[in-house]
Amino acid sequence: MEIGAVVIAVVGVAGTLGGALMTQRGAERTKRREIELVRAHEEVRENLALRRGCYTALNRDSRQYTTALNRHLHVMREQGVQDADREALDAAKAAHRDTYSEAQMIAPDGVLAAVTAANHALTLVYGQVKRLERDAPEAGETMETASRAQQEIWDLLREMRAAMRADLGVASD
Repeated sequence: MEIGAVVIAVVGVAGTLGGALMTQRGAERTKRREIELVRAHEEVRENLALRRGCYTALNRDSRQYTTALNRHLHVMREQGVQDADREALDAAKAAHRDTYSEAQMIAPDGVLAAVTAANHALTLVYGQVKRLERDAPEAGETMETASRAQQEIWDLLREMRAAMRADLGVASD
């Protein structure tokens, strides 16, 4: 009987220790999953903040570049372009180029398609404006065609902004 009591005692102690060990391992697994979920949530939040900052800068810089093109066309018509006018246009172009480059690296494909369409239109108008400024327009390029093309960019910017807002989960009215 003493052997039976010892076996029962050993099994009881082993069960108690084993149960504690299993509970500890389960708690560790749960804690690891919790940490992984928190990290994943933080990563999503950081990615959203990164895109929001990029989209805000790109929206601002694209609008300023479009406005600078419009202003440059007015200056060309009314008084002639000075170095300060060229510098202002080139500064707006450079700011847009930098934010566009950032968007190329972080924007999802759907947003990037709208961003690229706006960038392409801005590049085409810039080329027209510079050729007109040098008095070397291509066939069919006039101040009027450049001005119309510049005005059409606003529609592309609205589409770009809508795509960025949708990506950020901002509800549209």
